[in-house]
Amino acid sequence: MAEIKAELTGSVRVVQVKVGDSVSEGDTVIVLESMKMEIPVEADKEGVVAKVLVEEGASVKQGDTLVVLR
Repeated sequence: MAEIKAELTGSVRVVQVKVGDSVSEGDTVIVLESMKMEIPVEADKEGVVAKVLVEEGASVKQGDTLVVLR
């Protein structure tokens, strides 16, 4: 299992995947907002979404796990 983590502290603006979705390396899975900027969080490898651990509007800290791939 691979974890996709937040690279910075911010809030979840958009969740672009759901459990069961296939993703490729480089696909945007979450969009974070920090200091009024939108930052895409991309998959670093291909896989299938096993868990989405955040909801839109949630606050996250750097290093928090956002999505788990299998």
